[in-house]
Amino acid sequence: MTLAAGDAAPDFDMPADEGRVSLAGLKGKTVVLYFYPKDDTTGCTNEALGFTAAADDFAKANAVVVGVSKDTAAKHAKFRAKYDLKPLLGSDAEGDVVERYGAWVEKSLYGRKYMGIDRSTFLIDGQGVIRRIWRKVKVPGHVAAVLQAAQEIA
Repeated sequence: MTLAAGDAAPDFDMPADEGRVSLAGLKGKTVVLYFYPKDDTTGCTNEALGFTAAADDFAKANAVVVGVSKDTAAKHAKFRAKYDLKPLLGSDAEGDVVERYGAWVEKSLYGRKYMGIDRSTFLIDGQGVIRRIWRKVKVPGHVAAVLQAAQEIA
């Protein structure tokens, strides 16, 4: 199943670096749910730092930013502490949420094919409806685009 804007966002409830995070627990708020491959790698760190720098602006738009990877909650906690990150970091070690959002894809590196997380972002409104989807995200400029879209639905 491929998700599209206007679809109900698949539910999630997962461990996070600070307890648990669930879609039901964020009802009434805009949710920026972004999937990233791995903690403490260059692109993933830059993306998290971008969301951190814009944290106040997202808060003003009544938006909560949640990053998701297959890393453990303990690894997320170290990642957050190392860079003083603001987004919640959800641990989807089993990959259930990643798969429900279609972010588990075949990738290729130097001709070798493997499965991995597609850097993607979902903007979910306060009623749990997907308003925007970004796939195959390139980090530069992405946070600004997501912020603008979040402000438009605030």
